[in-house]
Amino acid sequence: MSAPARRPVVAVYPGTFDPITLGHEDIVRRARELFDEVIIAVAIAHHKKTLFSLEERLAMVRESARQWPGVRAEPFDGLVSHFVQAKGGKAMVRGLRAVTDFDYEFQLAGMNSKLAPEVETVFLTPSGRYQFVSSTFVREIALLGGDVAQFVSPHVWAKLMARKNAGTKP
Repeated sequence: MSAPARRPVVAVYPGTFDPITLGHEDIVRRARELFDEVIIAVAIAHHKKTLFSLEERLAMVRESARQWPGVRAEPFDGLVSHFVQAKGGKAMVRGLRAVTDFDYEFQLAGMNSKLAPEVETVFLTPSGRYQFVSSTFVREIALLGGDVAQFVSPHVWAKLMARKNAGTKP
């Protein structure tokens, strides 16, 4: 008698990704090594003023994700726990850069475990060279004329430079 077929283990990595950074990409790469499939869930983010539209953020994330089989990007609105459940996810991946992230992420994980007890939250820390990279810093530095090429992929850098040259302020 053969064992039942194992279902792929799906993880969801949610965020605004405004823009996606090399730190985010590092987390995705490492999550893909742990899970069969990774969905990068790009938040519509009604509560935030984003530099890039949802469509622009999705395009940048999809371009970044092309390098990994089994990784795709999808938009989401509402509770991320509902999105994970709807996609059949077993894990929610969250990135932790520093101790300052931990308190918020710990509380969020606790709340998500009450809303979706069948979904585990998995914390991953980025590689050392990306621990201090954040989308907020990247946006502000780029728009103020600083060089952020070392923090984002070339396609993201090009979008940031185009936005800067169009005169958008942080």
